[in-house]
Amino acid sequence: MKFDVNEQGYYGQFGGAYIPEMLYPNVEELREKYLSIIYESGFQAEFHKLLKDYVGRPTPLYLAKRLSERYKATIYLKREDLCHTGAHKINNTIGQILLAKRLGKQKIIAETGAGQHGVATATVCALMGMECIVYMGKLDMERQRPNVERMRILGTTVVPALSGSMTLKDATNEAMRHWINHPTDTHYIIGSVVGPHPYPDMVTRFQSIISEEIKKQLQAEIGNPYPDYMLACVGGGSNAAGAFYHFLSDEHVNLIGVEAGGKGVDSGESAATTALGKPGVLHGSKTLLMQTVDGQVIEPYSISAGLDYPGIGPLHAHLFDVGRVQFLNVTDDEAMNAGIELSRTEGIIPAIESAHAVAALQKLDLYEDDVVVINLSGRGDKDLETYIRWGKY
Repeated sequence: MKFDVNEQGYYGQFGGAYIPEMLYPNVEELREKYLSIIYESGFQAEFHKLLKDYVGRPTPLYLAKRLSERYKATIYLKREDLCHTGAHKINNTIGQILLAKRLGKQKIIAETGAGQHGVATATVCALMGMECIVYMGKLDMERQRPNVERMRILGTTVVPALSGSMTLKDATNEAMRHWINHPTDTHYIIGSVVGPHPYPDMVTRFQSIISEEIKKQLQAEIGNPYPDYMLACVGGGSNAAGAFYHFLSDEHVNLIGVEAGGKGVDSGESAATTALGKPGVLHGSKTLLMQTVDGQVIEPYSISAGLDYPGIGPLHAHLFDVGRVQFLNVTDDEAMNAGIELSRTEGIIPAIESAHAVAALQKLDLYEDDVVVINLSGRGDKDLETYIRWGKY
């Protein structure tokens, strides 16, 4: 496929593996082996059986009738919020834990922002009986307390990141440092389509089950596998990569990535990377990131703990660069209002990350015969405290 990563790990000008020399053997081992392992028949059989029996796939494609009436279009929700653990993140952690076992690793580390990837990693480590450490920004630990306790109940050690803004960027830095110091027995389960090659491609492939199912479900529902619009929120971008993957070559499908505008793109408190970012290197790959003129990373901001990342994955940077994906951004208040709207029209309280994608409906010029799919990447249980503090309902 023309949007697939090349042999050097690049999507156009973005990607690669910019890593310390001590990590080279680990990353090179993954690069050399990941495709042959994950497409081996035994791996595929185990992966898909766990997706079916443990995760609960396929997740429903739900026709949101009242939301459709409100926006005068046909709107479907891809219900990743119904996955075990409450978000799409488990698709990737199942795949990576199976890969780690086949590579002979004994320990797992991960980073997390909103905590959903941390919970998904802790879950599969409990399932497979593997030791797990998750790094999480101290600020995120405070605003996502239920997920911290879920990880601890599952037997995972949660380590606070105390540097910088004490959010996802800093947790990723700490996890990278740990991996440098434990290069032989530890596998790092990166939760998004970020990091050095092959992680962006590997995570995309595990998450592509989302768009694979959407095509089959739309075909069964309306006799056409292609929506007019496919919407997904983008922090690092794993749920969007999964939702877009099988539509990338179908130019008639409008792909919409929705970033966190925070308090406004020009407010200084935002995470809208495509609006504010420039090419640079972040966490092992060349991508778009928010940075000062001298290359220092600008601290991102979003009311959503899963979207306040200062960059996007290199695949998304490339898709933005070539114009294949249209990136929009919505503010905190727009996202929160959309979360309440979905709750009250469909009885579904979304994760605040996912509410950003729902909010983008107001920014599209939709026709009555348009078919729109929104990837509802997670459920809102983890965000109740944030909804309560926001309080405008």
